[in-house]
Amino acid sequence: MSTSSEYRLYAAWLSIAAVVAFLFWWLAPVLTPFLIAAVMAYVLSPVVQRLQKLLGSGFPKSVLVLACEAAFIGILLAVIALVVPVLLKEASRIQAQLPQLLDQIKFHLEPWLLSWGVPVELDPQALKAWLAQNADGLSESAVSSVMASLRIGGSVALAVVGNLVLIPVVLYYLLMDGHVAVAQLREWVPMKAKASVDGFVQEADAVLGEYLRGQLVVMLILAVYYVLGLSLFGLSVAWPVGLFTGLAVFVPYVGFGVGLLLAALSGFLEMAPMQVAVMLVVVFGVGQLLESFVLTPRLVGERIGLHPLAVIFALLAFGQLLGFVGVLIALPASAVLLVALRRLRERYLGSRLYAG
Repeated sequence: MSTSSEYRLYAAWLSIAAVVAFLFWWLAPVLTPFLIAAVMAYVLSPVVQRLQKLLGSGFPKSVLVLACEAAFIGILLAVIALVVPVLLKEASRIQAQLPQLLDQIKFHLEPWLLSWGVPVELDPQALKAWLAQNADGLSESAVSSVMASLRIGGSVALAVVGNLVLIPVVLYYLLMDGHVAVAQLREWVPMKAKASVDGFVQEADAVLGEYLRGQLVVMLILAVYYVLGLSLFGLSVAWPVGLFTGLAVFVPYVGFGVGLLLAALSGFLEMAPMQVAVMLVVVFGVGQLLESFVLTPRLVGERIGLHPLAVIFALLAFGQLLGFVGVLIALPASAVLLVALRRLRERYLGSRLYAG
């Protein structure tokens, strides 16, 4: 292959990559249910294939797919049903005992700050009065916002409901016909490039499998860690808060932040502020360090070949480009890009461009 041909080949692939990246950025809000369904299909496809081999080709695949999909969604709903009601009940308890919480913070926090030479006089009564005066207004404002959202094309509510309906439908068709779509796409690949493309797809599939297995291990370890850590400090809601914080780690910082807030508010109702501070520093501080510098880099980053700094950069970069969807797909997309860069580097080192 001549130098000019290699230049044209690289330019063509870079152009295709740029177009794909632009389409992802442009269609990010629309792609959310499809990406979520694609991740679910990627996880469930091996299960469906093994069950199909076990039951034989005579067993209807549609029934098998529906059964696997129903079981998977049922597990997700069971986890949600276990955690969410307890969290909502805890939020109501915090709201009802907020005046007591403010008095307790004033009683313990002022002397502690004064001992450090910081004279502060808190006025919980003024805050209570403000909350009492504005509670109705805030509730009416929230209701008005929801109703306005429903009126304006149902923007938020319709999107949520639409995704909840669309994701199972997309998942069903991906499990049923995903292999057909892949085969049709493969037909477009030039014969000379099929071996290279097949090798790339197999390597990317192996890397993504390592990512999913590593992420699942991280979630389970952190869920157990947070439940045990909060339980050792005697927090009454250690089980739901710890489970939620650990399992929500697939959305970086969101699960940690919500879990930290719930644990802090619940802790102030059950124990002294200093004990709450120690609990938060020990459990959540160590948990964040464990996740950021040990578990995710070792079990996820190293399995897909990403340096810990690359993991952090990928989360920030994809989040900036695609928002919430970008955060969800940051690491698996980076893993596929890494495979592409490895192969591109190999071709470049073996080309005339590198040899000069």
